[in-house]
Amino acid sequence: MSAEAPLRAPVADVADGPRPEAPPRRRGRTGRVLPALAFLVLLVAAWQVMAVLVDSLLVPGVGAVAAELVEVVADGSFVGELGATVLRVALGFALAAVVALPVGIAMGRSDLLRRFAEPAVLLGLTVPGLVWALLCVIWFGVGLANPVVAVALSSAPPLVLTTLQGVRSVDPDLLEMAHVYRFSRRVQLRRLWLPALAPALFAGARLGLSLGWKVVVLVEVFGMSSGVGYQLNNEFGSQNVAGVLAWTLLFAVVMAVLEYGVLQGLERRTGRWRKEVSV
Repeated sequence: MSAEAPLRAPVADVADGPRPEAPPRRRGRTGRVLPALAFLVLLVAAWQVMAVLVDSLLVPGVGAVAAELVEVVADGSFVGELGATVLRVALGFALAAVVALPVGIAMGRSDLLRRFAEPAVLLGLTVPGLVWALLCVIWFGVGLANPVVAVALSSAPPLVLTTLQGVRSVDPDLLEMAHVYRFSRRVQLRRLWLPALAPALFAGARLGLSLGWKVVVLVEVFGMSSGVGYQLNNEFGSQNVAGVLAWTLLFAVVMAVLEYGVLQGLERRTGRWRKEVSV
């Protein structure tokens, strides 16, 4: 037996034993973008096929929609119209958050308050956005308060509900630990409540913003002289389906930028501690 044999045996034993699992590979930015791009390509192709098969002015092809989109962008007015709509949604959602977050936290901490306010939340969730839009047009006319209040009324119930669920899902042991160590309210808010409520808050923000976008368009259709909804109403009045689709696509681009550029980035940053703990 050669002198190298005793050295090979332990190596073989180690090699035959269980190997540690390799850490999962993180998908790069390309891996996250490609599925969305594939979906968009399929959607555009399906629309073009439908337009060719129907062969009607009511179903314009991709080329007609793209030409209308270029015309809207080249005109330059879309910046002001989109800006007006975004401002109304932002103000309405901010108003909803200021009211909904404290109410949701208080409902999560008090069973009596939860039972008292729960019917109002359920009622707010079941009322269609069209009703809020019509009521606010009647109540506030064509002023800024009209879309802001309509967005707040539609966004507040989901924010309250998700905040309530987030508060009730906080580990009681963490609350007891904070009480035993006498953490200040500021430390509890920063180190306990905000990280624990972050997933619920982001879920509520997505749902509230989606409802707010829909309601503000209805308000602009019925009672405003600017905004995306106003332009959609003009295109509808002239039976320009390509124009309606072009403004809808611009509206969708804003939503995509908000989701992928703002919300997901903030969510990854605030949820980084979860990944570190799981490792």
